[in-house]
Amino acid sequence: MRVLVATAVPAERDAVARAFTGSSGQVLAVGVGPARAAAGTATALTEAARDGRPFGLVVSAGIGGGFAPEAPVGSLVVADEITAADLGAETADGFLPVTELGFGAVTHRPPETLVRDVTAATGARAGTVLTVSTVTGTADRAAALRARHPRALAEAMEGFGVAEAAAVHGVPVLELRAVSNPVGPRDRAAWRIGEALDALAEAFGKLAPVLEGWTPHDR
Repeated sequence: MRVLVATAVPAERDAVARAFTGSSGQVLAVGVGPARAAAGTATALTEAARDGRPFGLVVSAGIGGGFAPEAPVGSLVVADEITAADLGAETADGFLPVTELGFGAVTHRPPETLVRDVTAATGARAGTVLTVSTVTGTADRAAALRARHPRALAEAMEGFGVAEAAAVHGVPVLELRAVSNPVGPRDRAAWRIGEALDALAEAFGKLAPVLEGWTPHDR
């Protein structure tokens, strides 16, 4: 089974590629944000299917913010739910997800067996990973997200877009994040991007056998 790993930026791509190489996988930097991630992932899936070498799994991977105290800097989070946190409408009574407006979806769920195998192999914690279009920069915003999504462990900007593209192609999806900073007030001095990239590379070193041995029949 071939695996497509979609990261946002080249630094994440290179970290993954340190440990995840070979004919069974491809690692691409598809762009920042859910729209670019969806477009880049869909293009790669379409081209692979056209060439007769389809992917059997898509992994959204990279660094992201972690919700304290459950997901500290340097830790790993694997999504058992990939949720678009801000896809909906603001009303006088609060935020309404797009599903409550009668449209689309806001959550994709990776295969349970794969999530379980990934947590066992890497030591990652499983929970909801939020996809946001605007990175959280205040304590109030962080608290509001946790109130709406109490199982949230991390936020990033691409997972839901990658998952939407995978769903259109009927391909299962996974999301793995290494935590580079706390979700909350924007403090660049607290970011540990290098440490998170190293954690991401180490995780894929442990993850490669799991991904290469997994099949969609194991869902």
